[in-house]
Amino acid sequence: MKSAKTTKSAALQTLKQNVNTPPVHGNSRYNEDYPVQAYKLCLLGATNAELAAFFGVSKSTVIAWKKSHPAFNDALLRGKKIADMEVAHSLYQATLDRIVTTRQAIKCKEVYYDENGKRVEKERIEIINVEKHVPADFRSQQFWLRSRNPKMWSGKYDDDTEEPLKDIRLNLGSGQNPADDETFG
Repeated sequence: MKSAKTTKSAALQTLKQNVNTPPVHGNSRYNEDYPVQAYKLCLLGATNAELAAFFGVSKSTVIAWKKSHPAFNDALLRGKKIADMEVAHSLYQATLDRIVTTRQAIKCKEVYYDENGKRVEKERIEIINVEKHVPADFRSQQFWLRSRNPKMWSGKYDDDTEEPLKDIRLNLGSGQNPADDETFG
């Protein structure tokens, strides 16, 4: 299975091969097509450093373009926001038990006897909907809760707020006959 980083790199490389504009070096030449390209790159999860590498400029040039070209800045913000929302939605869905309907091909066989008494078999493929239960992912739930409410779900025990423990004496009895012990009743 390909890693997300490998897939992202391949997608960035494919997008770069499809670009007809020559690489820009320095801050001098900005192309009006860059907002569309930057938007698509941000949907893929590109960082400012990856955008700079894609456009053949430094990271500071990308930052300067964001300041001086509102369309470029808006494209970056929209692309990154949409990508973040998709990931957040996917993470949220992973925290829930859900039923997923998939389509599956099944082979149906029909057996009958013709007028001569000969056995005849006919096969056909049917596509049916199959419902599958997908259990919630514990790690996704953990991550979601810790991100949303770190005080409550951090997993760290903070005993600074509690009073110090006092000496406690327990009489557990002899263990022979609970009715005879002084602790019973």
